[in-house]
Amino acid sequence: MTIEHVQNAQDGTFFVPGNNEHLAEMTYRRHDPKTLVIDHTEVSDALKGKNVGLQLVQSAVEYARTEGLKIVPVCSFARAMFDKKPELRDVLQTEPE
Repeated sequence: MTIEHVQNAQDGTFFVPGNNEHLAEMTYRRHDPKTLVIDHTEVSDALKGKNVGLQLVQSAVEYARTEGLKIVPVCSFARAMFDKKPELRDVLQTEPE
């Protein structure tokens, strides 16, 4: 599964491209230069049950690790993935900055 990433100064998206649409996407905004706030995750019916949502979260985690960022998951799905997967929590923002 190919997950792509686009960003600008204030927000970004990790997504699975389809024919002129995103088959799955997870959006975030930049809280500050070092913090990503994941605010939405959506997976099309065609990809449900294939762990695509988890793959989107894992892509954001890898990006955060590479860039030295922290993540605040306000999206309920992303929050659930951090709760279920302790191996992702090293990039979790635990204290307000």
